[in-house]
Amino acid sequence: MLSRTADNLFWMARYVERSENLARLLLVGHRMSSMARSLGNPGNEWQSTLTASGCASSFFEKHAEAVGPAVVEFLVTDAGNPSSIVSCIDTARRNARSVRTALTTDAWEALNQTWQQARRLQPGSLKTERLPELLEWVKERSLLFGGACTNTMLYNDAYFFTRLGTLLERADSTARILDVKHHVLLPGTEGGGGTLDHYQWQSILRSASALRSYHWLYHDRLEPSRIAELLILRAEHPRSLVACLQQVAQILDQLASRYGGPRGECHRLAGEMHSRLRYGRIEDVFRSGLPGFLSGFLEDLGRLGDEISRFYLR
Repeated sequence: MLSRTADNLFWMARYVERSENLARLLLVGHRMSSMARSLGNPGNEWQSTLTASGCASSFFEKHAEAVGPAVVEFLVTDAGNPSSIVSCIDTARRNARSVRTALTTDAWEALNQTWQQARRLQPGSLKTERLPELLEWVKERSLLFGGACTNTMLYNDAYFFTRLGTLLERADSTARILDVKHHVLLPGTEGGGGTLDHYQWQSILRSASALRSYHWLYHDRLEPSRIAELLILRAEHPRSLVACLQQVAQILDQLASRYGGPRGECHRLAGEMHSRLRYGRIEDVFRSGLPGFLSGFLEDLGRLGDEISRFYLR
């Protein structure tokens, strides 16, 4: 496969996944903002949403304050924000159009139809009461695209590079959510959180579609250390850090075997990151410091993406 084709598939998948992750973040921000107001909490959940999305600095270049309508417009429809939902879908579709022959008809149509509907969204047209409906639609379209790729594409290079993009973006999102909310997961909150803490814990799980999974695995009330353990170290959950890195390492191994060539730094780094997570314990993560652990993971993940690009996509 040409490196240019692999690069288009990789970034197509990353941008589709990013649009879904932004929808998840905004749903949580919308719910938590309403809850915080009802409880008289002065915290700014929209600021947290911007931080978790990685768009805070670019937002404050255009806006003075993180208020709901401005944050929603910036993260959903702002064409000047390359990480807005509409921009992500547009970029993903442009990448897909360049490699249509590498995609199945189902995968292309799922993404193209999403783009056709998303381009109708206009700044200022988002009504607060309809925001959850719109964000659920974004999630559904991303899941439809992912299902079309998994169920209709050949398990060849095109599929592998598509999955790599999805998994790296997913791991990045989970780590960012945990990082921005780490203060409500620290041991001091264990078992003693009030109503707002409880909803914060729920919001973290909901952002990863993990609330029901938590109760299935632990059969108990919400506890911060277990929430962190589920989203970092439990391979059973598909959005956990360890599950994403496990699949990344496996796909890179398959690519190395298919090409029969030498392995690169990306193979070593993916294996190292997966091993640390696979054999890690949540007690050790908290003992060494959750914020430092997550910052280190995000830094390593960025390096991994760069090394994959250097080895395969250039």
